[in-house]
Amino acid sequence: MMTQVSKQKLLSARLIPLTTNLDERGALTVIETDLDIPFTINRCYVLHHLNGPRGGHAHQKTHQLVVAASGSCQISLSDGIRNEMFVLDTPTQGLLLSPMTWIEMPIFSLDAVIVVLASTHYDSTQVIRDWDIFLHHQQQESIS
Repeated sequence: MMTQVSKQKLLSARLIPLTTNLDERGALTVIETDLDIPFTINRCYVLHHLNGPRGGHAHQKTHQLVVAASGSCQISLSDGIRNEMFVLDTPTQGLLLSPMTWIEMPIFSLDAVIVVLASTHYDSTQVIRDWDIFLHHQQQESIS
C-alpha cells in the first residue's frame, strides 16, 4: 500500500475533458488519437461487475486514458514521491496516465463501468506489480 510522501501534484497524470455532443437524442462523447489523447490506441479494455480493488501495478511503457463510462471509481496514483487521488464519475472526462505511474483503484460504485484505452498491447513482462521494485526503478531513472 502506498504511503503519502508529498502533497505536490503528480506530474504524470491529469484529467482531460472529452468532446461531448449533446442533442435531444442524448450525449455522444468522442475520444480520438492525436486530437484528444497523445497516443495511438492499441488496446481497449473494460472493467465491469467489479467487487474488489484493482490495480496495484505500474506499466513501464504504456500510456493510458481511464474513463468512467458509468458509475464512479476512486483512483490513487503515485510516481514514487508524489501521490494523488482522483474520482472519476462522468464519461465526459478521462484520466490520462503516463508510463511508470503506480495505480490503485480501491473503490468502485456498484454500477461502475470503466473503459481504459492503452498505447500498447498487453505484455506482462512490462508490468511492475511490486511497490519496492517500482520504487527501485524510479530511483534508477532519477539517477540517469
